[in-house]
Amino acid sequence: MMGVCLGLFVMAWGVVRFFSVGAAIGMCVVAMVIPPAAAVFANKRDRDDDWWDDPRWDDPKWDEPGHDRDRPDHEERP
Repeated sequence: MMGVCLGLFVMAWGVVRFFSVGAAIGMCVVAMVIPPAAAVFANKRDRDDDWWDDPRWDDPKWDEPGHDRDRPDHEERP
């Protein structure tokens, strides 16, 4: 994605501006929108990502055996 952004900027002001300044500005606007959009889409949560609903965070006995936040009950213990 970053390569596309850089390519758009370089092509806009290195080549396209000689033919159409409006098109060069349009290319830069598109290149300006790509990084924030990529960050939003890349940081989207998965369907099975439910860490905020994990009941262990509300458990008052979390420090007792079997309630360790770093090693949930369903994982193997060494």
